[in-house]
Amino acid sequence: MCRFIETIRVDCGEVRNTAYHERRMNDTRTHFWPESPTLQLAGYLPAIPGSGVHKLRIVYGQNGIEEVTCTPYTLRPVRSLALIQADDIDYACKSTDRSALNRLFARRGAYDDILIVRRHLLTDTSIANIALFDGSHWHTPQHPLLKGTKRAELLDKGILTEKDIRMEELPAYSTVRLFNAMIDWGEVELPADCLHPVF
Repeated sequence: MCRFIETIRVDCGEVRNTAYHERRMNDTRTHFWPESPTLQLAGYLPAIPGSGVHKLRIVYGQNGIEEVTCTPYTLRPVRSLALIQADDIDYACKSTDRSALNRLFARRGAYDDILIVRRHLLTDTSIANIALFDGSHWHTPQHPLLKGTKRAELLDKGILTEKDIRMEELPAYSTVRLFNAMIDWGEVELPADCLHPVF
């Protein structure tokens, strides 16, 4: 049976972006189980720590929310990315099954993480959406592996512009940012020349 995840940042007692997470969770449930009722996250939240950064992990499926955990979060540093080609990978929904991503991650060699290239277009790292800066604008891939909740928020705010980005266009960009529900905008940034093809 399919199971899916929402990972939510809790920052000094504040549960971040619940509306975006709730929308994606219910969209996923409607896609797989059209008759499923709408769920509201507020009714499932545990006691929230008042200090520090925590990861709230919600596992859900056809019958609703199955598991909720809240654990301290430590950011894993990323200073280099291996460009890995995977034309047939599909991770459009945030599934508990990350086996395909894990197999690609295992090919990173000495680099900290991977940046997946699908049909000649940049997509995501193993855990995060990306944005690239061309000196004037931040572009994020038009067709990511996963449409993240932080990505949706940044698009809504006009901070990001969607664009198909090909590998050969990388020299036009100076900087890469990684972000997701747990990694704030600007928290992980590296020069574009830290991307290394390992095809």
